Amino acid sequence: MHKFPKDFLWGASTSAYQIEGAINQGGKVPSIMDRFDERDSYPKGITGFKVASDHYNKWREDVSMMAEMGFKSYRFSISWPRIIKNVKGDVNEEGIKFYSDLIDELLKNNIQPVVTMLHFDTPDFIDEIGGIDSHDFGKLFEHYAKVLFENFGSRVKWWLTINELNMFAIAGQIIGVISEKSQATKWQIMHNLNVAQARAIRLCKKMLPDAKIGPAPNIASVYPASSKPEDYQAKLNFDQLRNWIFLDIVCFGDYSNWFKNFLKSINQEIDITAEEKEILKDSKPDFIAFNYYTTMTVANITMEEYLESKNQPADQQSKLVIPGIGKSVKNENLEKTQFGWEIDPLGFKNTLKEVWDRYKLPIMITENGIGARDVLTKDNKIHDDYRIEYYQKHISSMANAIADGVEMIGYMPWSAIDLVSTHEGISKRYGFVYVNRDEDDEKDMKRYRKDSFFWYKDLIKNNGENI
Repeated sequence: MHKFPKDFLWGASTSAYQIEGAINQGGKVPSIMDRFDERDSYPKGITGFKVASDHYNKWREDVSMMAEMGFKSYRFSISWPRIIKNVKGDVNEEGIKFYSDLIDELLKNNIQPVVTMLHFDTPDFIDEIGGIDSHDFGKLFEHYAKVLFENFGSRVKWWLTINELNMFAIAGQIIGVISEKSQATKWQIMHNLNVAQARAIRLCKKMLPDAKIGPAPNIASVYPASSKPEDYQAKLNFDQLRNWIFLDIVCFGDYSNWFKNFLKSINQEIDITAEEKEILKDSKPDFIAFNYYTTMTVANITMEEYLESKNQPADQQSKLVIPGIGKSVKNENLEKTQFGWEIDPLGFKNTLKEVWDRYKLPIMITENGIGARDVLTKDNKIHDDYRIEYYQKHISSMANAIADGVEMIGYMPWSAIDLVSTHEGISKRYGFVYVNRDEDDEKDMKRYRKDSFFWYKDLIKNNGENI
């Protein structure tokens, strides 16, 4: 029998730009993601986010299905460009009403809202102050946070700052969330995001003393590709650059000496003000949320190999290369999803234990799941046994981590319903609920319960003890 805490927050996750659509409704202003599919680098024949899953117009139906599954929580993001209209900070009351109604409906169904403040969709108006390149970015974000806390703080206990801040930084150009106008180094962008996050945490503790707030990076254990010392050194360095520098700064208030020396060695030292140093020291989170899909395996890299790899396609989970540090490689010991991502349930347990041992803060999982080409049968069924198997193994590993002493708050896998995946569209489905549309035809957007819907409903009902 696996024992989860009696108040464990079972639920699922989404993000605004991937589910809402309605980019020209409700007073929303343009964001970097609205025209994402118009870029030359975007794959042809893959839908963008203009309509997505039409959650903006179907949110009551979607919440009803979450309630039917028995969700205790729902992690979603609020769209900054739906709340703030311009660089002056004017508030869009239609946007406030949309999320206020959504929060009220969740609470009516005994579902705790877990709110992500920024999930990649930065508003275009930030370009007026230099975008994420600018030290002023954090001030704009703090104003946005203040509006959220004022309007929703009495009803939202759980807050997340910036989704996958580490992927924003180290893979931002790859996944398209950094403006093509950006001139700053990835590490300066990371720092500016860290300061924005710290400002939000500090403000939350001041305005909402009973609320809980934490970061939400993408974290995963890193394996060396072999027992060669050079590969183990690459593993240790990738640990730092993929995981720990992003959590050390928010939990400890400073960058590690290793990271500072690394930046000196590549002549990319961060421009950091005295005020920012103080802000970073005064913003410890209440918990750590993180997204987990798979582990990473890395090897040492020669300069010749680096030059050969420069033009190869990559994403936030694979084919990452950092000159002087190493490269990610395939792990032949792990199964793969239909889309080539490695499946590593034991790695999930190991990652949970590493994060707990390093920071001793409660952990919330805000993404975990398997993207697949689900098939709607003629009788409107979706038999996704592969998804059920994936969750069985990962939730069992999470239970084993709890048994080993890891303190867990909740589990909100990706995703509550089908949404549009970045670069791979609606064809890469993650949800417990099927949305009837494809890449080039929006069809009727009807919602259908997958087999995993009923499996997860039963698991929640039994608080995971039947896993």
